[in-house]
Amino acid sequence: MNRLPIEMRAQILRLLVEGNSMRATSRIADVSINTVTKLLVDVGTACREFHDETIININSKRVQCDEIWSFCYAKDKNVAPEDKELLGHGDAYTWTAIDPDTKLAISWLVGRRDQDYAEAFIGDLASRLAGRIQLTTDGWGPYIGAVEKVFSGAIDFAMLVKVYEGENAKGQRRYSPAKFLKAEKRRINGNPDVDEVSTSHVERQNLNMRMSMRRFTRLTNGFSKKIENLDHAVSLHFMYYNFGRVHKTLRVTPAMEAGIADHIWTLEEIAGLVKEEEPKKRGPYKKNNSN
Repeated sequence: MNRLPIEMRAQILRLLVEGNSMRATSRIADVSINTVTKLLVDVGTACREFHDETIININSKRVQCDEIWSFCYAKDKNVAPEDKELLGHGDAYTWTAIDPDTKLAISWLVGRRDQDYAEAFIGDLASRLAGRIQLTTDGWGPYIGAVEKVFSGAIDFAMLVKVYEGENAKGQRRYSPAKFLKAEKRRINGNPDVDEVSTSHVERQNLNMRMSMRRFTRLTNGFSKKIENLDHAVSLHFMYYNFGRVHKTLRVTPAMEAGIADHIWTLEEIAGLVKEEEPKKRGPYKKNNSN
């Protein structure tokens, strides 16, 4: 396709990170939906690669983890029986890890909410840290085995277990909060500071995600049709969140607060992460000698 001017690419990204759907972005920017999709794929891929190269050896003291629900293709109840086990058909969870001091999003993972993905997520988080941390998660059971397998006890780990009225109701079906009953702080490993056991910051990030990505808005047709595009959207969101969006409390970006950036990134810079495609070489001109 023809290369869009950097200003147009930045405008499209601005619309996406501010919560517009793909088709709304297409209409507002007056470009085709295929153009928006290709830009999301290209920039999302580049943002993931940049994150993997940059968010390493992070000197965090505390980390909070959580999972946020969405769905791809169709909700679970509408997925055909033969597609139930296919990733990208039905429920999709995004695992997130936040440093509550710098507000830096250290790690995330899009996939299922099970033991395998818990271990993959915690493994990725551990690979980006420079030292011992205090970790707080919610009461989701697979975290216990995953943290033990990855950290082997070299961590201060606690769970904040919140109990609501009517616990049998699934979270994705509850559109207004149930009555809160109590919260229990449970020490799992090491010697966590009880006063610092909290998931407030990572839960606030869940709200940011629902407001900034149309795919996470409940009761909408803006859901992801492909899980790959969900992953690209999340990668773009966290790139902008970490490097391009000033945190109101910090008055700088999380990346600047963490000491891994020296300025506020513009969307033109984020768009510029995509490597320029080399022009295709044309073969030698051959004269047609036929009469």
